[in-house]
Amino acid sequence: MTIAAQIVASIAALLHVVFFLFESVLWSRPAVYRRFGIRSKEQADTIRPMAYNQGFYNLALAIGLLVGVVLIGLGGDCFVVGRAIIVFATACMSIAGIVLATTGPAYRRAAAIQFIPAAIALVLALLA
Repeated sequence: MTIAAQIVASIAALLHVVFFLFESVLWSRPAVYRRFGIRSKEQADTIRPMAYNQGFYNLALAIGLLVGVVLIGLGGDCFVVGRAIIVFATACMSIAGIVLATTGPAYRRAAAIQFIPAAIALVLALLA
C-alpha cells in the first residue's frame, strides 16, 4: 500500500476523531451543536443521546483506520490484515458520506468533508 494511501487514511481517521469529540464530548457547547444545524439548547439536549452514540461510531472507524495503518507498517501477514481493515473502514466512511449528502443540500459540505478523504484512501488502498 502506498504511503499516499496511508496518509490520506490517517487524515480520514483524524477527521473522524474530531467528529467524535464534537458529537460525544463537546456536544453541549452552543458553538458545537450549531455546527450541526441545531439552534437551541433544548434541541441539542433532545438529540444528545443520538449524537453521543454516533460519535462513538466515528471513533471506532477512526481507530480501525489507525490500526490498519500500523499493521501495514509491520509488513508480512499484518500488511494484508491492515489493508483489509483500511478498505472496510474507508468504505464505511464513504457510504456514510453519501448517505449524509442525500439528506439535503444543507448537509453537502459536511458530507464532502466526510466522503472525500475516505473515498480517496479507499481508491488508493484498492489500487495498491
